[in-house]
Amino acid sequence: MERRSCLLALATAACSAAVPGLRAQVAARPPAEVLAELPEARLRGSGRLRYFGLHIYDARLWVGPDYPAAAPAPAREDYAAHRFALELEYARSLDGEKIAERSIDEMQRAGSLPEAQRQGWLAFMTKTFPNVAAGSRLTGLHRPGEMARFYFNGQPAGELRDSAFAQRFFGIWLGPQTSQPALRQSLLGGTP
Repeated sequence: MERRSCLLALATAACSAAVPGLRAQVAARPPAEVLAELPEARLRGSGRLRYFGLHIYDARLWVGPDYPAAAPAPAREDYAAHRFALELEYARSLDGEKIAERSIDEMQRAGSLPEAQRQGWLAFMTKTFPNVAAGSRLTGLHRPGEMARFYFNGQPAGELRDSAFAQRFFGIWLGPQTSQPALRQSLLGGTP
């Protein structure tokens, strides 16, 4: 039986590399850390971030059954009212401290932050976000009005019980002030 499982895994890997649609279907299964937090998770949307043409990461938004099926403008603006997980799979190596610094800069697109709050959030992210390499996954879980919890390659990395942080952090991708509106649309669906 074990040999059959190995052969099936090899065949799936070979086919997914050769058939682009199959690779997307394989990736449409929620990772274990998402299923632990959102047992009925489904893929809401996905997209790729490129910076000056370089592939930085692929993003996937996993939502629970309470997340609206269609995404008219009001539902897209109300993303913070729902539980969801945002998974980033990196395509290249990046320094964790640089990820934290870029994140705080992006969070300020929604409005300036008091310096003490900015420094506290930056310290948390610097401690929580490790250096990443191609294939590394960072997953953030959003609990509305409560917290953000992070996983690195499926393992707990940290959490912050601060609803303002959670809304601002996930707003980097899902908020109307995002610097990447096409990626936001791919994640949330609907029209901009």
